[in-house]
Amino acid sequence: MVMNKEDIKKLIPHREPFLFVDEVVHIEPGVSIVAVKSFEPSEFFFKGHFPGHPVVPGVIIVEALAQVGGILVCFSFGNEFKEGLPALAGLENVRFRKPVLPGDRVTLQAHILRGRSRMWKIRGDAFVEGVKVAEADILASLFHSG
Repeated sequence: MVMNKEDIKKLIPHREPFLFVDEVVHIEPGVSIVAVKSFEPSEFFFKGHFPGHPVVPGVIIVEALAQVGGILVCFSFGNEFKEGLPALAGLENVRFRKPVLPGDRVTLQAHILRGRSRMWKIRGDAFVEGVKVAEADILASLFHSG
């Protein structure tokens, strides 16, 4: 393990129940990251999505990929940010290939396709047991709060 949840919380502002990264297992600054999220049967969204046939909502998988991309950008370039953090600015080429079920451990991979001082395009892929379940191109830009 490269980063645990406490380390992750130092880089991005997300907190439970909306933090969808358990640990980072590999990171190459400025290039790529590999992280994992285990979706426990007790997750809040399973009660309503869908009763009797629980499935992780696709938007949650995309959010997890965006969070992993944010971790990569903050870890790699965080010292350059005077104020603000990278925030989701758009999505392209989103595909859901297989459902993610309660108990699944999802491997989240992301790599920077291109980046500038205030904007990044990141490719994210999600896998369960080596099988791709989702993919997205994530656009992030520096967001100034306040």
